[in-house]
Amino acid sequence: MKPWKFLAGCALALASLCAMAQAYPAKPIRIIVAYPAGQGTDIATRYLANLLAKDLGQPIFIDNRPGAGGNLGTEIAADAPADGYTLTMGTNATHAVNAFLYSGVRVRPERDFEPIALVGTFPMVLVVNASSSLRSVDDLVSAVKGNARSSDIATPSTTARLVVELLKERTGLGLFPVPYKGSGTAMTDVLGGQLPLLIDTPTALRPQIGAGHVRAIAVTSAAPSGLVPGVRPVAEQGYPGFEVVAWNALYAPRGTPAAVLDTLNAAVNKVLARPETRQQLLEYGFDPAGGTRQQLADFAQGERRKWEPIIKAAGLKAE
Repeated sequence: MKPWKFLAGCALALASLCAMAQAYPAKPIRIIVAYPAGQGTDIATRYLANLLAKDLGQPIFIDNRPGAGGNLGTEIAADAPADGYTLTMGTNATHAVNAFLYSGVRVRPERDFEPIALVGTFPMVLVVNASSSLRSVDDLVSAVKGNARSSDIATPSTTARLVVELLKERTGLGLFPVPYKGSGTAMTDVLGGQLPLLIDTPTALRPQIGAGHVRAIAVTSAAPSGLVPGVRPVAEQGYPGFEVVAWNALYAPRGTPAAVLDTLNAAVNKVLARPETRQQLLEYGFDPAGGTRQQLADFAQGERRKWEPIIKAAGLKAE
């Protein structure tokens, strides 16, 4: 091929990409949610999609593709055209820990996706029966050292189990996670005195905390959370750097044009900056986030580096 033809071809390709980015979005956008309709990630994504659709001037529809702990929908999103019209709402599971929990996971988030923006986070909460004498992490440490039975902790999710593993690493205690299939039965056993401690999400715990049936002794975010006002983080109770948060973030398939990603990032940040949006997300159980594409990339990479050795050392495997 003659040089001038090659250069002309490159110029046409570049012009085409620029035109696409300038016109974006020119048709409806699909956001794949790798979880069932009605689940927390789905509810928050639908709310955000409605706001983004108004600002971007195109409909945005949600495509629920649950299965395999989020791996199914994530694989579908990774294989979609990299044109900005198929996105996915990733989570700490799909884009951080699943690669270490499941065997044979094909998708590698850092390789197969482009980060757009961190949407929201939420901590886990350590709660005890309201009649318990435990009021802090130090109280828990003292109780476990004095009575082995105090080391049993109800864990109704993988994220709750990760909290236990990080607590074991940071405190040196022999804590024992007791797995539950759901929040309801775990709460029943803590209220009944069968177990001294439960780790769960703010949304799941809010009714019992509000009713005074359980008492929150710590949150696992690095800073205090508006989702559980007045409760000190583990990090502020003698364990600096302790942090376990679940999160949602918007991603696009690898190769999506940078101009399109920047348009989406700006739109998400604009929506998240509105007071009414922030308040609604808090009611849904999320601390609103935001930030640059690079900040999301760095955050997710840090999550993978933190959890890989802990998961492998504990021998954790998804069922």
